[in-house]
Amino acid sequence: MSEGGPPRPVDSDVDPRLPRQVREPRDAPWAVPAAISAGGAIGAVARHGLSVAIPHAPGAFAWSTALVNVSGCLLIGVLMALVTDVRPDSRLLRPFLGVGVLGGYTTFSTHLVDALRMLDAGAAGTALVSLAGTLVGGLLAVWLGLAATTRVFRARPAARTGAGEER
Repeated sequence: MSEGGPPRPVDSDVDPRLPRQVREPRDAPWAVPAAISAGGAIGAVARHGLSVAIPHAPGAFAWSTALVNVSGCLLIGVLMALVTDVRPDSRLLRPFLGVGVLGGYTTFSTHLVDALRMLDAGAAGTALVSLAGTLVGGLLAVWLGLAATTRVFRARPAARTGAGEER
């Protein structure tokens, strides 16, 4: 709590050790919610587009939902590397892309509803494959996105240095 008044709001994208970042929420309190909202609209439209492009019958394996969730996890891994290693100073990147776009794009609640519909249709094996496949696929996708992006961005300066030294 701050002395002499109510506690200041906490913004997880603000480093309290950097005065410029501490001032940002006060100077533009609408920026983060606006970034999340805009990103969420984009992500939801993309998810809907995939569900229309790859429809499935009730009770059948929901390929569009699995594709959305696993590809979203891959992109979350990429984003984690970007906001950690490449653009850690970008205050709106994570809210816009992470919470907004990818939060609106991925749909684990629909994944569970699809599994329940598979169970209701008597396809318990398909439901189990969907649940396990999305869980394992999502975790592997996050790891792959993070590892690949980290490797690419950490190799770039080394490649430039190495090329300059050989000449």
